Amino acid sequence: MCRTVDLHQAVLAKNDTNAVELRRTLDERGTAAVNLMSSPGSGKTALLETLLTRAVAGGTPAAAVTADLATENDATRLARSGAPVRQILTDGLCHLEAGMLWGELDGWLPEETRLLFVENVGNLVCPASYDLGETLRIALASVTEGEDKPVKYPAAFGLAQLVVVTKSDLAEAVEFRRDAFLTGVQQVNPGVPVIETSARTGEGVDDLLAHVLRAADGLETHTPVLAQQHEKHLHHHHDEDGPAHEGEHEHEHRHGQAHPRDRAAAHLPAGGPR
Repeated sequence: MCRTVDLHQAVLAKNDTNAVELRRTLDERGTAAVNLMSSPGSGKTALLETLLTRAVAGGTPAAAVTADLATENDATRLARSGAPVRQILTDGLCHLEAGMLWGELDGWLPEETRLLFVENVGNLVCPASYDLGETLRIALASVTEGEDKPVKYPAAFGLAQLVVVTKSDLAEAVEFRRDAFLTGVQQVNPGVPVIETSARTGEGVDDLLAHVLRAADGLETHTPVLAQQHEKHLHHHHDEDGPAHEGEHEHEHRHGQAHPRDRAAAHLPAGGPR
């Protein structure tokens, strides 16, 4: 008998299983992961360096993992903040996966880490499909990229729990149409908060760090409509096949919502993903 297997769905299912378990592990140790997604050249490395610097200066234990196709340039830049930094070379892969992240954290991440920033590969397509066990998912776009980014990449911005505008100090020079951008954001993700930032001037950086810390404490995390639709599908599946996994209910209770891509997961062996 012939059987058709959707390899893409199989890969996502394995990733989601790893992500749920990684989120549980990080949650138990009091670490909140923040997944940063953007296109190349958005300025997220510069912004992340500033965020890390201010977190360290303010006494918040923070660390970062940064992904790149071929170089360690971003890790070198981020290390200037004084925070522990780890580089992942994806060797051409256009996104991070939960198993890859877990493999880098095991035995490296300092025990006291409160915030773990994950700088994803510069890409607004593939990374949107992969849950990394994050507490907060952020989609970034610079004013130099134009105001139509959200509607051109509805999955990346539609599943974001926060949208960040970068390089705001250049908005006037590049004739950035702020109202059009905000309209596009709300079109794909109604109610999502938007913070405008500039790594060069420092505009919005403190507000962004404060938002991240509130999300880490479970106090301020937006639930996208796309995530709500997925959650309804998940509950329908559990109603047919049995109760949801105990860990999912625990996570929803502690953080007030399900993650955009949470699914039922089997327990992983200690020390990393399957």
